[in-house]
Amino acid sequence: MSKRWYVVHVYSGMEKSVHKALLERIERAGLQTSFGRILVPSEEVVEVKGGKKSISERRIFPGYVLVEMDLTDETWHLVKNTNRVTGFLGGSGNRPAPISEREVEKILSQMEEGVEKPRPKILFEVGEMVRVKEGPFADFNGNVEEVNYEKSKVRVSVTIFGRATPVELDFGQVEKT
Repeated sequence: MSKRWYVVHVYSGMEKSVHKALLERIERAGLQTSFGRILVPSEEVVEVKGGKKSISERRIFPGYVLVEMDLTDETWHLVKNTNRVTGFLGGSGNRPAPISEREVEKILSQMEEGVEKPRPKILFEVGEMVRVKEGPFADFNGNVEEVNYEKSKVRVSVTIFGRATPVELDFGQVEKT
């Protein structure tokens, strides 16, 4: 029997503790051969606070854990009866539906990408209004004209003396209005 991936719904914020509990329960039950990987899909995000960059983790799918397993009554009960697990996503009552290999690969590559190039915690959109927090244009409002995630910079059009002036700023220098 080949292992398939299943999406398990858990209490939000409890993904890591469910991950740990599943590993312990699988070991106690001696079912290591029936299970593969157990993943909490997350990615690294960069946050700039007070001019300092800090990297934190953000759940890609809050409230969900991915479990690779052979689906039998025994494995189904083990997962379903783990604390803070509310059930499986998809399928019927006691026959959950696995997700496709393509979906799993997409999630894994998104996780991998997040480790290689952490994404900013705040995402800006062109045309969005922002307020400049620091620098010579502090307290000015402006429109986002361009966003550069590689350099963590935004180009904002700020109106000075009745004229629109493009200004390049770090993500940490602006906030959404």
